Amino acid sequence: MAHAPRKLAAVGLLAAAALMLSACAGSTNTPAASSPAESGGGATSAAPVSCGSAPISIAENPWVGYSADVAVVDYVLRNNLGCTTKISKVDEQVSWQGFATGQIDVILENWGHEDLAKKYITEQKVAVDLGSNGNAGVIGWYVPKFMAVNYPGIDDWNNLNKYADLFKTAESGGKGQLLDGDPSYVTNDEALVKNLKLNYAVKYAGSEAAEITALQSATDNKTPLLMYFYEPQWALAKYPVVKVKLPPYTVGCDADPKKVACDYPPYLLNKVGRAAFVDAGGPAANFIKAFLWTNDDQNQVAAAIQGGATYDDAAKAWIDANPDKVKAWLGQ
Repeated sequence: MAHAPRKLAAVGLLAAAALMLSACAGSTNTPAASSPAESGGGATSAAPVSCGSAPISIAENPWVGYSADVAVVDYVLRNNLGCTTKISKVDEQVSWQGFATGQIDVILENWGHEDLAKKYITEQKVAVDLGSNGNAGVIGWYVPKFMAVNYPGIDDWNNLNKYADLFKTAESGGKGQLLDGDPSYVTNDEALVKNLKLNYAVKYAGSEAAEITALQSATDNKTPLLMYFYEPQWALAKYPVVKVKLPPYTVGCDADPKKVACDYPPYLLNKVGRAAFVDAGGPAANFIKAFLWTNDDQNQVAAAIQGGATYDDAAKAWIDANPDKVKAWLGQ
């Protein structure tokens, strides 16, 4: 997830370029890779419309909600529009470099990144904003719901130092532990801990899956956990949490990454496309511009993928249940 004052992954220019080349060696899907949906589902039974021979390269960032976006968009591109697609697993910041190199055609879920938007959209003009994807993003600190019940005021940052001993671990150096996710995600947490004078240390779980495992364990075993997390997020329906109140966000309060002492802003997530791909027009670009769904829609597909469904199976199940939404995306 992303925002301008994010902690960037420590990747130099050459290393980032190498990562881009590696990440873009993703799988390529052709219309024949999965059969069109059977009639009766409604939205996927239309005859494919040619969208060109070049694969459409879709960035896939490392969280399952984004994978849900990819699953549905990729399925419709192949089964409704006859497109060939290429899925490139790559971190958020590196995705944007692909607009300049031609290796990425679309990012489906952008979490802010005003700095990258300025560079690639405003200055270099190699990317364009494709509008909202319908998801409302929330980033913050959370505790399992049982903790908010058993420890009065623990959901207010002003009381966190009082409860710091609860969150100590072998790796937190005598302080309470704040568990973050993938180091490439948006996070102001180290600055927040310092500037709010909290007796905590930030530890990175390493991935969304590791965070969810920690949340599951804390919920099942009633053990303390303070974590960075976000919405939309399928796991929150299964493992209830309470958001910790941080100092309210105001415009500009996060302008200096080192001085951040406020909550994360609300995010209206959007899509970004490679300018040449969008300018060429055609049904694929038009469909992606129109792609719009809700947090609940995404969570349904994400939960299916997390439960072991293939991308195609998860996408088809949702599409068959929501034919009118898909028809609207396709202008039918």
